[in-house]
Amino acid sequence: MDGEVAKYVPELFATYWALIPPLVAIILALITKEVYSSLFIGIVMGGVLYSISSGFDIELAIKHVFQDGIVGSLTDPYNVGILVFLVILGIMVCMMNRAGGSKAFGKWASTHIKSRVGAQIASIVLGMLIFIDDYFNCLTVGSVMRPVTDNNKVSRAKLAYLIDATAAPICIIAPISSWAAAVSGFVKGEEGFSVFIRAIPYNYYALLTIVAMFTIVLLKVDFGPMKIHEDNALKGDLFTTPDRPYANTVEEETETKGTVLDLIFPVAVLIVCCVIGMIYTGGFFEGKSFIKSFSDCDASVGLMLGSVCALLISIAFYVCRKVIGFKDACDCIPEGFKAMVPAILVLTFAWTLKSMTESLGAREYVASIVGGISGDLIKILPAIIFGVAVFLAFATGTSWGTFGILIPIVVDTFDGKPTMMIIAISACMAGAVCGDHISPISDTTIMASAGAQCNHINHVSTQIPYAVVVAAVSFVTYIIAGFIQKPVVPLIVGIVAIIGLFSFMKYVTKGEKTE
Repeated sequence: MDGEVAKYVPELFATYWALIPPLVAIILALITKEVYSSLFIGIVMGGVLYSISSGFDIELAIKHVFQDGIVGSLTDPYNVGILVFLVILGIMVCMMNRAGGSKAFGKWASTHIKSRVGAQIASIVLGMLIFIDDYFNCLTVGSVMRPVTDNNKVSRAKLAYLIDATAAPICIIAPISSWAAAVSGFVKGEEGFSVFIRAIPYNYYALLTIVAMFTIVLLKVDFGPMKIHEDNALKGDLFTTPDRPYANTVEEETETKGTVLDLIFPVAVLIVCCVIGMIYTGGFFEGKSFIKSFSDCDASVGLMLGSVCALLISIAFYVCRKVIGFKDACDCIPEGFKAMVPAILVLTFAWTLKSMTESLGAREYVASIVGGISGDLIKILPAIIFGVAVFLAFATGTSWGTFGILIPIVVDTFDGKPTMMIIAISACMAGAVCGDHISPISDTTIMASAGAQCNHINHVSTQIPYAVVVAAVSFVTYIIAGFIQKPVVPLIVGIVAIIGLFSFMKYVTKGEKTE
């Protein structure tokens, strides 16, 4: 029986139908503003399509949805490690709040950061400094900067955008990060880490996203749905919509002995422990070099081990300083878990939906399309790969999965053309990050919403126009790069275009009034 199940191939395998479930989920989420039911409908559709083989087998569909899908996602070791890491981060954030570290930082920041521009720039800079991992980035920046941006009347949607735009885009150009390790592992037959380093100057979406953030903040440019949220924030409404998904997790206003040290120390310990955890899983203590161990690390296990150690050290630190007692620290465990329940639920559904698309052969379908491109199109192939990667990551919600699909194809396609291979790999990485950035079912997007404590659909709908502008400019830069095969000129063109386009948007929206 097990052999028969293993050999089963759905009738619609590796066809365009494989992309229908995630597209339906995304469209429903954007229309209904209800992410849980939309994701579940997409999952069910995936199960139905999987079971169609000379008829419809309802038993197979139900088993595939719940047994292979939901249970399979929750028993996957990598996913479980990420969930443990997520829960521990929630606990540590709760402890930092209860110890008064976040409140003390908010008071300190209020005396040093006295403008909306300053609050947003501080959020960007902090996001750029925490480059180890995108999950860690999202939740840490959110918990630290949320009180500061709230005091300066920056909408939660804007904070979520700044968090999201300094998560994956920063990690994908940081040599020491979980993303560098993932990409290096997908480059078969090449020196993975060396390829990653050489691809950084061509990673236009990531680089131009950083330029775009500073341009938006410094020029005070807001348009589309984000303008509504920002205008309402100036009037005192940070959320715009009635939905407050994290309303029950607001910290209690109690007097504490906490200082800024009670925020900085746990965050610093968490960074150090997570780095040690990641290089440990990569074999650093078995004799491998630091870079090699980072390339070979298991990010899920490393982050889990690192966060557990950081939690224990932080509890000891707080108890020894007598800012909170041991019982108070233990009380933060269920509170931190509850704070992460919305993110965990969406993550679980998103992972399940990804498994549905994989079982329908989404990878094979996309590979067959991209692999057939050759001839005169070779010069613009990096731009085409960028577009395909954006679509695939947007539809499936995974950039790492997109790396796994496209990078091996790119390596084979450009065998013997090292410069074009680097440009194409970078285009794949950039497109995957772009699609992941704007996808409602992306775990990084979900984490950004959780970090900012923002309605998830509000975050998605407000950041899409900004990301689309950067994506369009990036597409053009990859066309230029394919012809001249040098990184600097396309980047300069992209920077000028970004500043010009956002300046134009400021001119167009000048004087507009929103409700």
